[in-house]
Amino acid sequence: MSSKEPVDPFRRQVPTAEDLDDFHRDGYIAFYDAMTDSYREALIEEVLSADPVRSFLDLSDEERSRLDSPTRHFVRPWNDRGPLSDALIDAPLITALLRETVGPDVHFCHSSMNLALRGAERGEFHQDHHHWNHHNPINIAERDRYYIQVLYYPNGFARGDRSLVAIPGSHLVAPTPDVTPAGLLSGEFDEQAGRKLQAVDLELPPGSFIYLNARMFHGIQAKPIDSPQAFRIFLIDIFKEEGPPHRFTQEIPRDWLERATPERCKLYEREPFTETCWS
Repeated sequence: MSSKEPVDPFRRQVPTAEDLDDFHRDGYIAFYDAMTDSYREALIEEVLSADPVRSFLDLSDEERSRLDSPTRHFVRPWNDRGPLSDALIDAPLITALLRETVGPDVHFCHSSMNLALRGAERGEFHQDHHHWNHHNPINIAERDRYYIQVLYYPNGFARGDRSLVAIPGSHLVAPTPDVTPAGLLSGEFDEQAGRKLQAVDLELPPGSFIYLNARMFHGIQAKPIDSPQAFRIFLIDIFKEEGPPHRFTQEIPRDWLERATPERCKLYEREPFTETCWS
């Protein structure tokens, strides 16, 4: 695959009505085997060939044990993207999803890249909606706006092997401080959600992605030390409905702006985060 040609990463360009129903009902859409074969393989090669990634993977066990996070390589903001990973930001399918679920007033917040090696620890249930339990007027007005995570898994994952665990429908529960994963799973909030809330441990083949409302509670299974998969690749792009910027909103690199189309420039138009912007 030539990175100089326009790239469409996905097998299709628009979501179906069923996809959108899944999003509003469950809080996420699972797109299985969504990437074309050629794009998926080229993307994996691009990610793994980056110097910081190669350096991390080339470490000996002894060298890695001295790191703060010996089983994870995590980069945020992920500014050093190659042309193939860059194409994800405004791929036709992603643009259509944002238009159909959020509307025209949306901006790009930030991105990250994560490699999880054998032995990576479990991630507990959480929301990534950063202002979910705030109470000042700005927060209350903002908490119902969309904060979208697009989670890409180029080499996929098996159930129970650094897999994503979702609580479908939990995004429908009002975001207040008394909402906890234990309460959600014990039936305390079933009436509010309009369904029996249960955890679902997902399994995704290579080239899949999750389009997620960040108010939906989710967690991550540990990666077994004897996993047949040496590492799981996890790429994420974050978008937010117009409003105060997220606390991880990244400064857009100059070279991103220089090559951006007018449509992408609109995604990049937002104020930087400050400690007072949510006051």
